[in-house]
Amino acid sequence: MKKFSLLLFLVWLPQVMLNAQNLRAPAYPLITHNTYFSVWSFGDELAKAPTRHWTGQEAALTGMVKVDGQVYRFLGKESKAYQTVVAAADEKPYSFTYTESVPDAGWMNPQFETVAWKTGPAPFGDDKGQVKTMWESGNLWVRRTFSLEDADKENLYLKLRHDDNIEVYLNGEEIYRHSGWTHKYDYIPIPANVAKKLKKDGNVLAIHVANSAGGRWLDAGLVREENSKAYAKVTPAVQKSVQLNATQTIYQFTCGKVDVTATFTSPLLLNNLDVLARPVTYVAVKTKSNDKATHDVQLYLGVSSDLAVNTPDQEVISDEYTAEKLSILKTGTKEQPMLQKKGDNIRIDWGYLYVAVPASAKAIQYVSPVGREITPFISASAGNPQNTQEGRSLVLSSIVPLGKVGATAKEQVFLLGYDELYSVQYFKQNLKPWWKNNASATIEKELAQASADYSKIMQQCQSFDKQMYQDAEKAGGKQYADLCELAYRQAISAHTLVKSPQGEILFLSKENFSNGSIGTVDVTYPSAPLFLVYNPDLLKGMLNGIFYYSESGQWKKPFPAHDLGTYPIANGQTYGEDMPVEEAGNMLILTAAIAKAEGNAEYAKKHWKTLTTWAEFLKKSGFDPENQLSTDDFAGHLARNANLSVKAIEALAAYGMMAGMLGEADVAKQYKEVAKEMAQNWMKLADDGDHYTLAFEKPGTWSQKYNLAWDTILDLNIFPESVRKKEVSYYLKKQGKYGLPLDSRKTYTKSDWIVWTATLADNAQDFKAIIAPVWKYANETSFRIPISDWHETTNADVPNFRARSVVGGYFMKVLENKMEEKEVKLGSR
Repeated sequence: MKKFSLLLFLVWLPQVMLNAQNLRAPAYPLITHNTYFSVWSFGDELAKAPTRHWTGQEAALTGMVKVDGQVYRFLGKESKAYQTVVAAADEKPYSFTYTESVPDAGWMNPQFETVAWKTGPAPFGDDKGQVKTMWESGNLWVRRTFSLEDADKENLYLKLRHDDNIEVYLNGEEIYRHSGWTHKYDYIPIPANVAKKLKKDGNVLAIHVANSAGGRWLDAGLVREENSKAYAKVTPAVQKSVQLNATQTIYQFTCGKVDVTATFTSPLLLNNLDVLARPVTYVAVKTKSNDKATHDVQLYLGVSSDLAVNTPDQEVISDEYTAEKLSILKTGTKEQPMLQKKGDNIRIDWGYLYVAVPASAKAIQYVSPVGREITPFISASAGNPQNTQEGRSLVLSSIVPLGKVGATAKEQVFLLGYDELYSVQYFKQNLKPWWKNNASATIEKELAQASADYSKIMQQCQSFDKQMYQDAEKAGGKQYADLCELAYRQAISAHTLVKSPQGEILFLSKENFSNGSIGTVDVTYPSAPLFLVYNPDLLKGMLNGIFYYSESGQWKKPFPAHDLGTYPIANGQTYGEDMPVEEAGNMLILTAAIAKAEGNAEYAKKHWKTLTTWAEFLKKSGFDPENQLSTDDFAGHLARNANLSVKAIEALAAYGMMAGMLGEADVAKQYKEVAKEMAQNWMKLADDGDHYTLAFEKPGTWSQKYNLAWDTILDLNIFPESVRKKEVSYYLKKQGKYGLPLDSRKTYTKSDWIVWTATLADNAQDFKAIIAPVWKYANETSFRIPISDWHETTNADVPNFRARSVVGGYFMKVLENKMEEKEVKLGSR
C-alpha cells in the first residue's frame, strides 16, 4: 500500500510543479502607453540584451548601480557605437555609378570599366519624396570607389539599407548576400581577411539589388565599431527573479553586497482615464544591503533618444532644465514631421521624450553621444559631463547619489514621459492626446502630478493587479490567469486615447504587424472582452469612430467599414476590401455586449437607425455568406463560412435583445425568431456527424466556432447546448502540442480565438485542457517578441503579428464569469 501511494505521489508531483510554474513571457513590457511610446525586454534577463520598441528596433534603456565604486549593470546592454569610415547618404552626399542592364562578367572587380554606366546621387529607390535617384526597374547594379584615410582596418562593418534582394562585394570579394529587405540600416561585419586587403585609394564597393515585390531602396557605407573602455569595467548584475503583473514588471538582482529591485510601472488603470492617458512610466529602483553593512550607492539611468525617432539616422535636439520641482531631460527630432508618416513598421518621430527626477534627488543630468554616456558615472575623474545639443542616437543620462545604503531600503523613482503634441488625424483634423483636453495642461505638469501621485498610484496598481489575477484565476485557473496577466498591458497599449471633435471618447487601435490600420472593427471585436470587464466606455471609444463614419454620410454602404484609415491617419477606410458580414456582425454584437454590461441600451439607442440598417443587411445576407474575407483574412476567402454564419445569427439575436431593452417587443420577438430559425437551418447545413463543418455542406472539414461564445455570455440561447458540447468534444481530439488549430485547412491557430472556443466548454476540466497548450506556447515559443496571437500549433513558431490588441480577447472567460455574477445578483433581488 505504501509503495502504491509513493508511486501515485511521484506521478502527481510533476503535474503539480508544472501547474505552479511561473509563465516565462515571450517578451516583458517595460514602457507601455501606446503604439509609439513602447519599450520591451525581448528575453529572460534584463541585462543580457538592449531593450526594444515592440517592432524590434532598438530603444535602449540602460540602468546601473555603483556599490562602493564597483559598477553593476541591471538594465539593458550597451548599444554599439560606430564611427563613420565611408559615409552613407544619411550622413553625407555621395554618388554611385550604376546600370539597370545586366553588366558583363567581373562587374564587381576594381579594374572593371564602367564607361557606359550612369552616375547618380544616393540613396536610390522609387519613393520620390525620399530618394535622390529614381530606380523603378527590376535590377540595379552599382559601384562606389572610395579611399581609406585611416590605416585601422579592425572592426569594420558594412552599413546597409536595401529593398529587396542583395549581393555586396568589396574589391571583388563577396561580403554579404541576403534575400529580403530592411527598412532600417543594418550593420554587417566585414570579414577580417577582406578588410585587411583594403588600400589607401581605389577601393570599390559593388552591389547588385533586385526588386522582388513592393518598394525599392539602396544606400550603403562603411563604419568602424567603437569599443567603449568604460563598459569593460561594468559587471552584469545577477538576476534572481522577474515577476510580470498586469501593470508592473518587477526584477530582483544581486549587485555585490547590495540587492536591487527594479520595478517598471505603466499605470494603465482602466477605471481612471486621466491616469490611463497620462504618458508617464515609473522606473523605480530600490536598493538594500544584503550583508548587514552600509555601502555607498549611486544609480545611473540612460535613455536613448532613439525612443523619439523612426530610424536612428534622424537628427535630434536635446535640452536640460528644471521645472515643477523636477530635473528634466528632453529630446526630439530636429525635423518634427508631425503626423507625416503612416503605416505598420514605423515609430514616432515627432513630439518629445522626457526623463525626469525630483530636483531634491540632486541628480547629475546630461546628454551625450552613445558610447560615452557612462564615463562620468564610471570615473569620478572624468570631470563634469558636457551636454550634447544635437546629433544622432544620443543618450539622456541621470546619475543619482543615494549615499549610504544599509538594511533599510532606499528607492529612487525615475519618470519617463512622452509628449506627442498631436496623436492622430481624424477626418482631416489633428487631435491632441486625451491628457491635453485641459488647455493649461503641459507635459511638465503631467510629470509633476505623476511624481506627486506615486505612492497612491503604486497602491492602486498593486491592488488592481491582485484583483485582476484573482478574477482570472477564479474564472479559469492559474494558467489562464497567467495569460490574462501577459495580455493586459499589451492589449491596452496598442491603442491611443483622444477626444473626438464631437466630444466623444475615441480609443483607437493600431493593427500592429498585420497592416497598420487604425480603428479596425475586426480587431476591436476580439479585443473587446478586456474592456467590457473593466470599462465599457473604452469599448464605446473603439466603436464611436465607425458609427461616425457611417452616420456622417462619408461611408455609404449598408454594412460597417473595415477601418478608419492607416495609423495614425483616420480619414477613412484604406483596407483594399470590405468584410460585410464580419463587420456588421461585430458592431451589432459589441453594441449589445455594452448594453448587457451596463444594464441598459442607451448607447444602442443613440445609434439605432444605423444598427437597424446593419441588422437588415445581415437578415438578408448573413446566414449563408458569399465568398468573402472574415477577421481571419490571412486564411483567405471562404464562401458559406459556418463560423461567420454563427456571427450573423448571434448578431441578429443581439439586435433583438437590444430592441427588447428599448421596449420594442415586436422587433425583439421577430429577430429572436429569425435567429432561432437560422440556427436550426445552420445545424442541418453544417452537420458532419460528430462535429460541424468549416463551410456549409463541406464534409470532412471543421473549424473553431468561437463566435458561439456570445450565445451564453449575452444570454441569447439561440443554439441548443448540444451544439457546444459536440464541438468541444471534437476540439479536444484535434489539439496540437501548442494549441487547437484554427480549422482543418492549416496547423496554425489564433490564441485569442482558442480562449473564446474554450469558453464554450461547460466544465472547468475541458476549459483548462484547451487553455493549457496556449500557456505552453507562450512559455516555450522561441519567438521572443510581444506575444503574437497567430502561431503554429506544431512548433510554437510565429508566422507574423506581434504586440496586437486582440489579446484582450484572452479575458473572454473573465467576461463570462462577470456576466454570470451580474445575472445572479439581479436574480436575487
